[in-house]
Amino acid sequence: MSRTTAREIMSANPITIAPDAGVLEAARAMTDAGVGALPVSDAGRLVGIVTEGDLIARDVKIEYPTYIHLLDGFIMYPPSTVSFEHQLKRAVAATVADVMATDLVTVQVTASLEEVAALLARRDISRLPVLEGDTLVGIVSKHDIVRAIAEGLA
Repeated sequence: MSRTTAREIMSANPITIAPDAGVLEAARAMTDAGVGALPVSDAGRLVGIVTEGDLIARDVKIEYPTYIHLLDGFIMYPPSTVSFEHQLKRAVAATVADVMATDLVTVQVTASLEEVAALLARRDISRLPVLEGDTLVGIVSKHDIVRAIAEGLA
């Protein structure tokens, strides 16, 4: 069993972005830094993460609900407008807060390489913010795991 920790394999001091930043600013920051995601920080507190996928999903075509005329009334199909409203919100998103994920999965700096790899696989995500207490200190990605394996750390 490896004793390698998240601290040893993470990319330290990740670039963050504010929730009120524009999505274009986020896209430029990701491109300039050569990263696929940015932790979202509000007054020094981690509040979300925005990924390339979040920005791409913003440009996906919206599926409008279908209305069926039945017995002199209209029925919306699908019955719920929640999905439509979510798609519409993302399509017109102006800020990072509009598209970021807020259901964060994080690890502490002391998490083992095995714990990090298992969490990435189990949650089907590509990267994890790394915290020391409540403070964001890094980000660990699948690429970092592969690099650690190649370097014999795993």
